[in-house]
Amino acid sequence: MASLLRSSLTQLRGLTRVSNVNQIASSTKLSSRAYSMSFTFASPYEVHYKDADVKQVDVPSFSGTFGILPQHVPTLAVLKPGVVTVFENEGDTKKYFVSSGTVTINEDSSVQILAEEAVPLDFLDVNAARDALKDAQTDESKASSPEEKAAAQVAVEVSEAIIKAIE
Repeated sequence: MASLLRSSLTQLRGLTRVSNVNQIASSTKLSSRAYSMSFTFASPYEVHYKDADVKQVDVPSFSGTFGILPQHVPTLAVLKPGVVTVFENEGDTKKYFVSSGTVTINEDSSVQILAEEAVPLDFLDVNAARDALKDAQTDESKASSPEEKAAAQVAVEVSEAIIKAIE
């Protein structure tokens, strides 16, 4: 039994090495796509990027903030309130606050972010966010229904995330 298990593990390791060699070989044949990816980022009110070539995108998700580079494993994630950072090929870095949304990473290295709301970080006012937080906390304490309480909790979470992003 032990020798059968050892044999299976050896075969599995062999497959892994072959798979990695094939991935390395195929990635060296890639054009500049290996160093950039097609990126689309939109909200209901504005398209921030449309099929732009970028180096990296960092996104806040409910499973943690993660960076997306070319050749990233295909993924679908839900965004939480926080900062999306876009590293452009020209060396510029742009930051956007998103309230929620989704990010899709496709097998061809294309990435789409669909945000409920997205605002360039430098458009936000920390004092207005603090006022909004106070109002949301008041609304939360006065909420009489589960729906009102949930709406107020979302407003609190978003306001706190804006303040954290700006400071």
